[in-house]
Amino acid sequence: MKEWFAGLNQREQLSLVALGFALGLYFLYMLAWAPLAEQRNQLTVQNQSTAESLQRVDAMVSEITRLRAGGGASTAQRNLTALVNQSTNRHGLQVSRLQPNSRGDIQVRLENAVFDDLVAWLDEIENREGLLVTEVAITRTGSSGRVNASIRIAQT
Repeated sequence: MKEWFAGLNQREQLSLVALGFALGLYFLYMLAWAPLAEQRNQLTVQNQSTAESLQRVDAMVSEITRLRAGGGASTAQRNLTALVNQSTNRHGLQVSRLQPNSRGDIQVRLENAVFDDLVAWLDEIENREGLLVTEVAITRTGSSGRVNASIRIAQT
């Protein structure tokens, strides 16, 4: 290879050295710089997405703060909570968790409830009280006729 290179005239040798240098720069760019630039672009997009999410969360926090300063949850929400408490007490059901959410729904968790009482309560909630049972998850317990239930209730 050395003999072949030495056999070329000076202009051809200079051209080959310049070509080798250019190829070296090209490979350096393709193997190192381009992947780093692509990764930087992906991180920029991810950062913008995170910033947009943060803005949405900040808006929600502002809304929650405003609602709390204005007296907390709406009266309809408080009435829904009271209604659920009263109706579960009438049917002898023990509420282990009662969790209102921002959409006006309420999630009720009943543990070790008598299945027949639970079904009667659900019937009362929908047919007599005019509420909408949007989600029900019922699982058996170790005792016969007893269940654990998670129920989501909304106003119509």
